[in-house]
Amino acid sequence: MSVQPRRIRLKPWLLAQVNSGRYPGLQWLSSEHRLFQIPWKHATRHTPASDEENTIFKAWAVETGKYQEGVDEPEPAKWKANLRCALNKSREFQLKYDGTKETPLQPYKIYEVCEQGRNTDGAEDEDDDEMPNLMDLTINPRISDPPSFSSFPAQSETAYDMIPMTSDLRVQRSFVHPARLSNGLQDLNSLPPPAASTPPGPALMEASSMGDVQNHQPCKYDLLSSVPLTDLDLKFQYRGRTTGSLTVSNPQGCRLYYGHLEPTPEQVDLFGPVTLQQVLFPGTSDVQNQKQMFYTEALLDVMDRGLILEIWEQDIYAVRLCQCKVFWSGPGMPEHGPPNPLEREKKIKVFSLNDFLQGLILFQRGETQNPPPFEIYFCFGEDWPDKKPKEKKLIIVQVVPVVARILTEMFSGELSWSIDSIRLQISNPDVKDQTVEQFKELQRLLQSQHIQGPWTPNVP
Repeated sequence: MSVQPRRIRLKPWLLAQVNSGRYPGLQWLSSEHRLFQIPWKHATRHTPASDEENTIFKAWAVETGKYQEGVDEPEPAKWKANLRCALNKSREFQLKYDGTKETPLQPYKIYEVCEQGRNTDGAEDEDDDEMPNLMDLTINPRISDPPSFSSFPAQSETAYDMIPMTSDLRVQRSFVHPARLSNGLQDLNSLPPPAASTPPGPALMEASSMGDVQNHQPCKYDLLSSVPLTDLDLKFQYRGRTTGSLTVSNPQGCRLYYGHLEPTPEQVDLFGPVTLQQVLFPGTSDVQNQKQMFYTEALLDVMDRGLILEIWEQDIYAVRLCQCKVFWSGPGMPEHGPPNPLEREKKIKVFSLNDFLQGLILFQRGETQNPPPFEIYFCFGEDWPDKKPKEKKLIIVQVVPVVARILTEMFSGELSWSIDSIRLQISNPDVKDQTVEQFKELQRLLQSQHIQGPWTPNVP
């Protein structure tokens, strides 16, 4: 068992390690000692154990007391996560470049030392008095035998052709070949492309479609097949501090939970379908405030069954299974309304893709002043929404439908289409006619306003 974790100020310790030259690749990049790089190699089952020994990640685990040589089992992935979380929380370091996304032979990250930042490492929160009383946390009384939940019928395996791709978070993404789209989507391919823009890359467009735009050559990739319809961006925040984030690309959705219990075909009524991606809540090892840690763990302790985020025909449904009460806010809900609880084991629609698309169309036509909202927030164990800001809540999970974020950024001119962003695509073969018509209308708006899209060919 590891020794008692110690509170160590990250900045002076880490800068001393950079100066020491003890760790290969950990070095300054600027003469004024403002930028430095950290090697961030992806660990695999074939990585020699010796490569994980002399790393800054292990040194941080040893320094903070989270790993004791010869006593604890080596956990290189956990060491790396601990230092990443410490850097993300610290206001004295800022990530300037993440070289792990392109998966080079020698991945690394570049950080900047922020002189004006206020250090928060190991500091107690000044607003302890605002911490909720344990008796105020909304947790259902414990029951010996949870009621059966039969809303999840057994699901057969999908007939999609899946191509796995592993990201830095080890999250598997699924891709559907355009040929698997329903026949109704082929109408989109017959539309002429909009004005020329930067080419998305040779792997994303057939050579025959790279001709003169005036010839209205049909493009293989269109708006509907170039955005991920069912991807979800998740962000976990503990008292306003991000403790984890990832993208879920499972077309059925995911289950958020804490503990060691995962679903089996015989326990669907307790834990939901086995086809859902299982997403574990972050632990409290990086929470410095002891009172906050105590309350947060009290909530995590009753999240064994979890919260289901199920995707059905591009809509998102939430089902609360856990004993911890869950409150939510999102599109169509009053921003300053009363607390909005999820009734236990009842499926609630929290996002409608068709409603969002219709709102975006109205916004582009000038019939509404603002684009439609799409962010969804789940608050665990405390009333929400209420007069307190999200940053004061013990556990908040933000859910963003990626398709809504991409389309909003595209129409506002904020999206820079990169090869990576286009390659991460997924579509559902059962898209309804209404969804197809809305995408066709959005594509007409794109063409009329000459907004760049991912399918636009390059014209010299």
